[in-house]
Amino acid sequence: MADTPKPPDMQLQIQIDEDVANGQYANMALVNHTDTEFTLDFIYVQPQQLRAKVRSRIITSPKHMKRLMLAMQDNLNRYEAKYGAIVLREDDGGMH
Repeated sequence: MADTPKPPDMQLQIQIDEDVANGQYANMALVNHTDTEFTLDFIYVQPQQLRAKVRSRIITSPKHMKRLMLAMQDNLNRYEAKYGAIVLREDDGGMH
């Protein structure tokens, strides 16, 4: 059996535009789904306003949504281990 050379490991290079790197603040999120995709709308609600604006919409596959949810749960657990539990109250407005 001949030794076949192993291809070199490839490393993904991720680029981010400056306006995307600055981020958007959101204090509400809506999540909807079909059988083939999830849609996440990140929204900014201003105090005392009756209208809110969607700042960003992400559409993704169910498998990626599951990986994202697990990554978020892991990060939340590490955050709470370092800074303490995040307590949600009923009077927080019920925003997701």
